Amino acid sequence: MPRILRIINRLNLGGPTYNAAYLSKYLEPEFETLLVSGMKDDAEESSEFIVKDLDLHPVYIPEMYRELHPFRDYKSYYKLRKLIEEFKPDIVHTHAAKAGAVGRLAAFHSGVKVIVHTFHGHVFHSYFSPVKTRMFLEIEKYLAKRTTKIVALSEIQKIELTETYKIAPREKFEIIPLGFDLKKFEENQEEKREKFRTKFNLDDDEIAIGIVGRLVPIKNHSLFLRSLKIVSERTTKKIRAFIIGDGEERIKIEQLAQSLGLQFNNQNPKEKNILTFTSWIREIDISNAGMDIIALTSNNEGTPVSLIEAQASRKPIISTNVGGIKNIVIENETALLSPVDDVTAFAENLLHLIESDEMRNDFSKKGDYFVRNKFSYERLCNDTAKLYHSLL
Repeated sequence: MPRILRIINRLNLGGPTYNAAYLSKYLEPEFETLLVSGMKDDAEESSEFIVKDLDLHPVYIPEMYRELHPFRDYKSYYKLRKLIEEFKPDIVHTHAAKAGAVGRLAAFHSGVKVIVHTFHGHVFHSYFSPVKTRMFLEIEKYLAKRTTKIVALSEIQKIELTETYKIAPREKFEIIPLGFDLKKFEENQEEKREKFRTKFNLDDDEIAIGIVGRLVPIKNHSLFLRSLKIVSERTTKKIRAFIIGDGEERIKIEQLAQSLGLQFNNQNPKEKNILTFTSWIREIDISNAGMDIIALTSNNEGTPVSLIEAQASRKPIISTNVGGIKNIVIENETALLSPVDDVTAFAENLLHLIESDEMRNDFSKKGDYFVRNKFSYERLCNDTAKLYHSLL
């Protein structure tokens, strides 16, 4: 039985954790997998419940964090080399940047024959200064030469990595979209909707708009708030907005809402202000059921899980057109897309979706069928198993 050492940055809430967890669980008994994880930041919501629910028992590297730290990264590297020596994997498969850097170096220097890396996103624009971005780009090019196969999540991401940033030749890449267990987003919709809307005192004729994700600069929540301000002054409908998530930008986002005159609450869910900060909600299927529109305003994305889950929940989407988003929605059929940081365009799209009951209904009908066929965890596991067999 081939052995896979699977290394992930950290178990925070998001697509990489689900991806690594499903592959670790459902590729058995064909492959024996040891799942290894770094540590999440304090401001991030833990997703350990995902691996626990699947009865997985990861090995943790206490020194491996997302941020660069030469001393800790050096210790992580040697701990991974020791694990490789003990486990003797046939394949080392890394997920996301930090695990990809430390894990691939450890595998290469340990003589592992097959090394695979999955890009769940990239940091080549909108994250860092030009100098730091160039450094990360050169590191990735160096690592790519020591990688057997690189997995991109979408055709758009592959084009970016091969043609725009020239990480490696096209033949080194394999496209394997993410996969999820989407059944919970399709089941008991009315019951879940009532539960959420009762909790937050939402009337039947109020349109709820939700944005889900970490409160960090790259997610650009200021675009959401500025658009919400414009829409609130022009719409004929009653609207409420919900920021679901938490993070380092929380205070800045609250200050911006206050400066825009957007009344908000984050303590009492019964208050009927236009904006509510909910912090993290683990049962995102319940919050999605309660929404009427799901938004995303990021400056850079790989494959945003929130939009896949939104479509599985039969919710129309309003989003910026970044990264691989065009590969995970059907533009003008399940989602309206606008240019990055274009407040006018985003607000116009949002207003159009709010005002048109017919458009929201049409978008809702197409989303779940689209993602159910394209983003199942069964398909993810089958695609990955085929890749592993071809490399071995």
